[in-house]
Amino acid sequence: MNTSLKFKTSRELVQLIDAYFLYIKGEYKLKPTKDNTETPTGKIWIREPEPPTFCNLALYLGFNSMEDFKSYEKRATYSKPLQYARLRIEAAYEQLLFEKPTGAIFALKSMGWTDKPEINHPVAETNKTLRVEITTSGPNPAGNEKEVAV
Repeated sequence: MNTSLKFKTSRELVQLIDAYFLYIKGEYKLKPTKDNTETPTGKIWIREPEPPTFCNLALYLGFNSMEDFKSYEKRATYSKPLQYARLRIEAAYEQLLFEKPTGAIFALKSMGWTDKPEINHPVAETNKTLRVEITTSGPNPAGNEKEVAV
């Protein structure tokens, strides 16, 4: 286990996780106008935004490996904040499905997502009877074009 972590309590962990997500938004200053009379438009990036990743989060929190991160995720004290951080990262990749789907799909699959439906084949209960009941509502459909009122 890593002994040089930046947090001792789950509250400190939550604060660090929030700080990480704020940090990755980048840092900028507003682009001044030529005469400094109008509202500044545009941004000058001091530090570009970056996507959230598990490895960068783990490094930011002071972990030496993803194994340490995962073991802390199993501890009752730190489980909820780390799982919430994991969900925030997955949500960011899910959002990328609308912009750059190929990389996002790859990342989400590596996080356990699947694009194939799960099919469970029960062994003992294969002979079930399905009862279908057909009910009608509204008028009966027309049999041909001549029955349709115009």
